[in-house]
Amino acid sequence: MKTNINKEIFSWLKTIFFSLVIVAICRHFLFSPSTVYGESMSPTLKDHEKIIISKVSKLEHFDVIVFHAPDADAYYIKRIIGLPGDRIEVKDDILYINDKPYKEPYLKPNRNHLWAGGNFTGDFTLKEITGKSKVPKGHLFVMGDNRPVSKDSRHFKFIPIKSVIGEVKFRFYPLKKIGIPE
Repeated sequence: MKTNINKEIFSWLKTIFFSLVIVAICRHFLFSPSTVYGESMSPTLKDHEKIIISKVSKLEHFDVIVFHAPDADAYYIKRIIGLPGDRIEVKDDILYINDKPYKEPYLKPNRNHLWAGGNFTGDFTLKEITGKSKVPKGHLFVMGDNRPVSKDSRHFKFIPIKSVIGEVKFRFYPLKKIGIPE
């Protein structure tokens, strides 16, 4: 009888150990939870909102990413605007990538409700703010959705692709927001 209990305990411990190893591997290489701090991505992502980051995504224009901040011991969450080789310009609140205009529907709520007159995103060319006419190889140009308050590539220039932790894939809405009592 005692041998069966020992086998059962060993079986449970082995299962727990392997489960923890699998979770650690997945978290390190595949995905990771995080929390948003600040208003630079509002209203897309709100302060203290919980997110899941995919560490295996292919990076594309307009993906929301988490990366090591180039100017602080922190992580930033921003939207990819420019990939290597892209020319970026904003003129009269219209984003141009390689001379092609792009709509930015994720900016509409802030433009309509928070901004009273003037341009939401100030006019600039990549050359004016970085000294380069194209996003360099191995780098990205990123901006926050709340453009007037976002500290982004307009301030710290390009970010190395190797500093990217991953792409935001899921967000968890607060329970109150979807009508479930806490």
